Amino acid sequence: QVQLVESGGGLVQAGGSLRLSCAAAGRTFGSYAMGWFRQAPGKERAIIGYITGSGDSTAYADSVKGRFTISRDNSENTLYLQMNSLKPEDTAVYYCAAALRGSLWRRGSYDYWGQGTQVTVSS
Repeated sequence: QVQLVESGGGLVQAGGSLRLSCAAAGRTFGSYAMGWFRQAPGKERAIIGYITGSGDSTAYADSVKGRFTISRDNSENTLYLQMNSLKPEDTAVYYCAAALRGSLWRRGSYDYWGQGTQVTVSS
């Protein structure tokens, strides 16, 4: 089991930046690949990208590529999402999630989820 808690959300103007954190409780954080997802009201939860357990590989959805960066610090059991050049369409609740196995592009591969943190980008 791993418990995940997101933080760092808030209100920013378009073009601004935010860094989200996901703190994991557990001794096996490095065993999990981690994904970032977001969900706007009335929309499906969509993957932003993921990072492998060791942090040696990342992948991003086209909508955020070049603007968002996923990183992790396994010594601190923390996952990060650096968001730059934010756009109003980035407004959503952002979630982190942990996966032990499966395709990391599939939502069903993620076994544990945080509670989400709201990001609002004004125009």
